[in-house]
Amino acid sequence: MNTYPVITIGRQVGSGGREIGEKLASLLGMDFYDKELIRIASRESGLGEAYFEQADEKKRFTFSGGMLGVRVPWVDEAYSAYTLSNETLFKIQSDVIRSLAAKKACLFVGRCADYVLRDHPRCLNLFISADLEDRIRRIAALQKLPEDKALSFIERTDRQRAGYYGYFSGKTWGAAASYHLCVNSSVLGIDETVSLLHYYARKRFGNPGKCQPT
Repeated sequence: MNTYPVITIGRQVGSGGREIGEKLASLLGMDFYDKELIRIASRESGLGEAYFEQADEKKRFTFSGGMLGVRVPWVDEAYSAYTLSNETLFKIQSDVIRSLAAKKACLFVGRCADYVLRDHPRCLNLFISADLEDRIRRIAALQKLPEDKALSFIERTDRQRAGYYGYFSGKTWGAAASYHLCVNSSVLGIDETVSLLHYYARKRFGNPGKCQPT
């Protein structure tokens, strides 16, 4: 049975992780998925995109996820209806990720894709971080925010992503043990980080050209 190579990228907001993922996917001949997963999950399930956007990794999951991914019993009980709804949406989105990974070489950004594809035999899990100063500058420019507001946005989004990842995976978001390779994009810059990961992915997947199934 053919198995296509798959890459997942977790990232700090403002690290350039999405841009890195797009460029890396292009170099490797992989299909790239980030927000596109919401549209696909909506189409496959017949549910509106708004449902999936409400359960997106940047929206909540700070009550019961926490920075260490620890579930708090009284919170689970109090928010049981809310949690069930989001777990259902997460399952639908996870089924879409697994289905796509079975059909072609893909690169997924966020959405616990590394956990969803934990049994995939050719999955490379990456995490992109960056120095806080660089993240603030990037977000301030992208969001047209003053630097203090950019910092608040970064802190809030990091908490939300950590909560989302911890809740569904039971692992610690951004911890080296959760990934195959963690890279600080501030060290080399975006393009050189892409080059580094391109080399690493080619070594991991064992072919010099476009990614193919084995």
